[in-house]
Amino acid sequence: MAHHELNHHAVTIIERCQVSPPPASLPVTTLPLTFFDIPWFYCYHHPVQRIFFYEFPYPTHHFLKTALPNLKHSLSLTLQHFFPFASNLIVPPHPHVPYIRYQDGDSLFFTVAESTADFTLLVSDSPQDVRDWHPLVPTLPSPLTTEDGTRVVPLMAIQVTVLPNSGFSICLAFNHLAGDGKSLHLFMKYWASVCKARGDLASIEGSLSLPSHERDIVKDPKGLELIYLRELQHSLSEIMEFAGLVRDVYTNKVRTTLVLSREHVEKLKKWVSLKLTSYASGTLHISTFVVTCSLIWVSMIKSEQSKGNCVAKDCDELCYLVFLADCRDFPEFSLPSTYFGNCLASCIVAMKRSELVGEHGVVEVANAIERKVRDLKSDALRNAENLMSDYRELWKPGKSKLVIAGSPKLAVYETDFGWGKPKKSEVVHIDSARRVSLSDCRDKEGGIEVGVALYRIRINNFFKILQEQLDNVVVSG
Repeated sequence: MAHHELNHHAVTIIERCQVSPPPASLPVTTLPLTFFDIPWFYCYHHPVQRIFFYEFPYPTHHFLKTALPNLKHSLSLTLQHFFPFASNLIVPPHPHVPYIRYQDGDSLFFTVAESTADFTLLVSDSPQDVRDWHPLVPTLPSPLTTEDGTRVVPLMAIQVTVLPNSGFSICLAFNHLAGDGKSLHLFMKYWASVCKARGDLASIEGSLSLPSHERDIVKDPKGLELIYLRELQHSLSEIMEFAGLVRDVYTNKVRTTLVLSREHVEKLKKWVSLKLTSYASGTLHISTFVVTCSLIWVSMIKSEQSKGNCVAKDCDELCYLVFLADCRDFPEFSLPSTYFGNCLASCIVAMKRSELVGEHGVVEVANAIERKVRDLKSDALRNAENLMSDYRELWKPGKSKLVIAGSPKLAVYETDFGWGKPKKSEVVHIDSARRVSLSDCRDKEGGIEVGVALYRIRINNFFKILQEQLDNVVVSG
């Protein structure tokens, strides 16, 4: 057994294995990458990491004997349909294009571990050291390189960690090229349902959605696939060779979960709508997403200021908010909701720092985000041909940016493996970059959970400013 000490709790590796679809259940299958997938090469070294915590008040040996075999068996049955997660990304030398390939025997890496961490603390909303979760996160295996220079890249790894007599976690790390959040949560809900039914597929047939792997139905009216591949060509070998730190481990960061109740959200929506009618034209749709992002972004930027106002030279600095929108049901694509892969449009909102920290910051930001959402709905691919260059520019050092991960629409708390809904589910990788995550609320109907990771010295200031913003709404509402 391997033993790792990290930040005052130990993790013991009990087993490392591989889980694959049932033998001979699938032919060799290849999937092309669409223009929705290709830009995610830029996140090649930053896998998506999603963790679920479940209550399980029994000793480790009981978990290993009763729960683990069922988890593995149901995962194998699930991978028969969600095979890209057990597949490899194939990156052949230029001029050949990358694709996803499944061959019989392909598998995902599955680790079973035990931790001495405090389950109650891990699932609480109160601030905790970001490093507390790192031992629960699997590492994606390194790519292999064949004789002709083709790279074979594993796409997913899973770690199940038992916290004796209290609970366990399931953490997934996967390469975004395999699929988006919608694809992941379709997979998770299928796996959970099969596990809950103890592998009896007949009993749940008809109630589960199977993924659609039809890549040829993705319309590409602007020829973006060729544009993106051409751009990628220049940086692909550099991306693949990059040997720097895959993960920025911040020792002085804390993560916390902010819960906005439905009441908070409705007051915010009403307040912003009233304020905007005075100077915005047209009918505005001020959604939960719009007001939540506005509140968080303004509070983030304000918490960076040493004083209440921005320093004169910084006032004109552009700050960026990046969010992604699922396009499956947009009329120009008309893809099934079960389409497996990436189907996200990128939206970038740019605003001056002075506007964000100004008196009407939340309202002005809400107006800007709402306009961007409206533009997206009228043309999801507006300026999409510039996406790769926009992203390269945006990720240059020194740019102020906040990325929104996750979505309340993914219904993460409806993922029940047979041990009830998760005690907590969160995007782990928000701690390695300027990201916040959004999800549905575990205990408050219509509420929203916001996952935040900030430097320790800033967290109190952030909460103070956020509370001030909310109090201001209550007073004005």
